[in-house]
Amino acid sequence: MENLDVARTLTTLADLLEIQGASPFRIRAYRNAVATIDSLTRTLESMVENGEDLTELPGVGKSVAQHVTELLETGRITRLDEVSAEVPITLVELVRLDGVGPKKAKKLFDELDVKTVDDLEAALDAGSVEQLDGFGAKSAEKIRVAIEDHRKHSGRFQIHEAEKLIAGLFEHVRSAAGVEEAVVAGSLRRRKETIGDVDILARCEGDGTPVVEHFVSFNGVARILGAGETKGSVLLHSGLQVDLRVIPGRSFGAALQYFTGSKEHNVAVRTRAVRQGLRVNEWGVFRVPEDASPDELGKEDGERLAGETEEGVYEALGMAWVPPVLRENRGEVEAAVAGELPELVHLDQIKGDLQMHSTWSDGAVSLEEMALACRDLGYEYIAVTDHSQAMAMVQGLTPERAREQWAEIDELRERIEGIEIFKSVEIDILKDGSLDMPDDVLEELDVVVISVHSFMDMDRSTMTDRVLTAMAHPAVDILAHPTGRRINRREPFEMDVEAVLEAAADLGIAVELNANPNRLDLRDTHVYRARELGVPVVISTDAHAPRGLNDMRFGVDQARRGWLAPKDVLNTRSLTDFRAWLNRRA
Repeated sequence: MENLDVARTLTTLADLLEIQGASPFRIRAYRNAVATIDSLTRTLESMVENGEDLTELPGVGKSVAQHVTELLETGRITRLDEVSAEVPITLVELVRLDGVGPKKAKKLFDELDVKTVDDLEAALDAGSVEQLDGFGAKSAEKIRVAIEDHRKHSGRFQIHEAEKLIAGLFEHVRSAAGVEEAVVAGSLRRRKETIGDVDILARCEGDGTPVVEHFVSFNGVARILGAGETKGSVLLHSGLQVDLRVIPGRSFGAALQYFTGSKEHNVAVRTRAVRQGLRVNEWGVFRVPEDASPDELGKEDGERLAGETEEGVYEALGMAWVPPVLRENRGEVEAAVAGELPELVHLDQIKGDLQMHSTWSDGAVSLEEMALACRDLGYEYIAVTDHSQAMAMVQGLTPERAREQWAEIDELRERIEGIEIFKSVEIDILKDGSLDMPDDVLEELDVVVISVHSFMDMDRSTMTDRVLTAMAHPAVDILAHPTGRRINRREPFEMDVEAVLEAAADLGIAVELNANPNRLDLRDTHVYRARELGVPVVISTDAHAPRGLNDMRFGVDQARRGWLAPKDVLNTRSLTDFRAWLNRRA
């Protein structure tokens, strides 16, 4: 069982206890433990097997440690069984709907006997939900939209979840006797933001049956869906399906190209092959005999031209190797033929992070700790962007508190060498498009970052006008997480993204690609359009603790999917060049 499985189970227990109305301190203990587990680089399973004391982990007390050990040894937690006997475990699914918290879930259960999403939808249809105290028609409509979003994304895992869930299984495959190489293919290799299932290829000569048997024997497997000589398929405890293909070396590159996809990219590649009298499949590239009928050809009939490596497959078709992140049939085939594929941005080219939070608002650590963590990553500069006063629930900065923070920044600038700390605030775009800070504060900020956090249910025209009004303020530098989406939880708000990007180009404003894997906002197609319009893109983590800074890699992957080169990403610039950009209006 992977750490993420354990974290999810403890989160479920915490959610049920919160619905039940248990002690906030007990609930917080579970959530603190989950935060620790999420940040571990080792598996809890290996720690338990080695007899290590889990209570030595920060935030993990004796009872939580016992729960974790019980879960790993038996597959369940007795305390969770006890709580779910009183509070249906299906209520957790309701809590994770946008607009339904623990208190509302309990009210729905107590007063309408709503236990599942289907029950909730039926209650909405009957008009019962809006009649409850604390709900109303507007709240009911918001919940209805949340249900639609939930069903749309059901069965899909976010990229960071998929990575964690297959980590142990992937290493298990690599350790199998006879496996010379193992690679993750499919949408995970293409770095898509959500994953339906995972493909793993193993290079192995001879009979693949022992490798498949080893694969399905992994202790994290909940169900074996199939097992044969060259392929196996399993379902993990999380519900994620993983498929294995065992491929001989002569065809490994062709299989990797084929199983990486996308389907649309592969169709375009095969179409090009047919025009050249060639055939491409998972076994290689073959020259089709002139007198052959396609229906009569076996999988490896014809003169073999390539197959051992991906590079060889593309070369046989007169193409440059196409990075997996570009394989979506958005012009990459034509660019590969013409030798015009972009030199994509890399993680090590990022020079700074321009959105993060500290204990001045809702961050977990001090401003100094965030600055030092960024310096350790080799960054030249950062912008600390604690929330503005409209976010009162997280102690958003008033103008007075902003100036107090600036004093701390001035002191840190004197004391900490090797990194520049820019004064900034993540300023709310208010309902009418005005900014949540007076002009005298905006003028004194080094970097002005604006974003929407409220009234996300506006219609398309009103929301677009709101954002365009805010962007027109002469102090604005960056529009952060422009569409407000939360992947698999909240759809982007209605907005004319094309109009916003065109305005950014006209006004000289950068747009953020939020690297948090729960957001990845902008999506890859919008990033591509920003590039076409010449709008600078900032890749920021929106980190609330040092571990969140490591999410930068997800943002870089998304930028690469949008065809961004280093020159397209504002925070690949040196400190000197970034300062020059900040002074662009001078």
